[in-house]
Amino acid sequence: MADHTHRAASAEALSRRVFLANSAVAAVGLLGASPARLAWAAERTADRRIRMGVVGGGFGSCLPWHKHPDAVVAGVSDLRSDRREHLMKTFRCETAYESLEKLILAPDIDAVAVYTPAPDHARHVRMVLNAGKHAISAVPLGMTVEECEQVLDTVKRTGLTYMMSETSFYRQETITARQWYNEGKFGEIVHVEAEYYHDHTGPHMAYWQTPEGRTWRYGLPPMHYPSHSTAFLTGVTGERITEVSCMGWGDDTQALKDNTYKNPFWNCTALCRTNRGHFAKMSVFWHVQVGFAERATWYGTKMNYYMPDPRGAGAFVTSASTPPRPQPLIEHWKTDMLPEPLRHDCGHGGSWTSIVHEFVDSLVKRRRPAIDIYEALAETVPGIIAHQSAMKGGELMKVPQYEPKA
Repeated sequence: MADHTHRAASAEALSRRVFLANSAVAAVGLLGASPARLAWAAERTADRRIRMGVVGGGFGSCLPWHKHPDAVVAGVSDLRSDRREHLMKTFRCETAYESLEKLILAPDIDAVAVYTPAPDHARHVRMVLNAGKHAISAVPLGMTVEECEQVLDTVKRTGLTYMMSETSFYRQETITARQWYNEGKFGEIVHVEAEYYHDHTGPHMAYWQTPEGRTWRYGLPPMHYPSHSTAFLTGVTGERITEVSCMGWGDDTQALKDNTYKNPFWNCTALCRTNRGHFAKMSVFWHVQVGFAERATWYGTKMNYYMPDPRGAGAFVTSASTPPRPQPLIEHWKTDMLPEPLRHDCGHGGSWTSIVHEFVDSLVKRRRPAIDIYEALAETVPGIIAHQSAMKGGELMKVPQYEPKA
């Protein structure tokens, strides 16, 4: 009975974060807010549309901000002129800036989507927040624990909103698992296995090396990009990883000898313990002949749910009382969980439109987004500690915890 009560309470808390918050919660969220936040809230009374700035013409051009009925792209930026032009065309935006530094000075921008190279995320997000604008960024939140904590401190000080664009949180299978968990179909989820495989060798080496030179991905530690795996746990059960032991593998490839991260690993697997006494396995591989896969398996006391396998097996569920049965994909993007203009399939398992809606809707309703600063920390920091563990031969290490005060 105690386990059921704990699971139900946890599911209810997670559900409140994922789905629309009520007006009472939104009102509480403004108490103690900074002058910048209060001024912005007052202005929003007259104009509901969020005026977005988008920085980064690569992945930044993929998310359909301009299709949300409560948003408009008011400015774009990239250091490269060709990418600025691409952003302007994609979002039908006539205003472009040569740098993020110039864009954040624009008075007609409420929030900025930061899709710059990963090592710059924490610094750029802080710049945006310090300029009095809300921020959403690509993953990861930061490359070090210190960077992540600096973003947390900035969010607290400014009272502004930060969200991380974690796609695994909004994959269609993850949404299904979250709903089933909230409904009690799993019973207690006692173990999660999550995998992110993205080969960076052979024809994929362009991720690391281009004609212009090395990219920020050159030698990137796998566990510095953990959230495509960790979100399959934290984004379904709301658990937090408290301890981790990680093992890594590398070879004599030059990229593992002279990268700026001093990283010797292609692939890493971490065994994690959670704050509820469960355990989870998180893997991130850059060198494996799978090509690309983001998937998870949720093991419960009543039911298991397996996402599609890169070997070709489809999704299926199992339980003690029934044989394995195929699980057709539930296309949540077709439902009223999204505004009608966003009800279309898109990248990373149909996640992009949900990310757009969650951020914009959280600003309009003045509530915390589901993948807020605390969820971003819970998805990112365990990976940073996991890499430290791998560098120490798999030493079991504690993971710092960050949660808002009640």
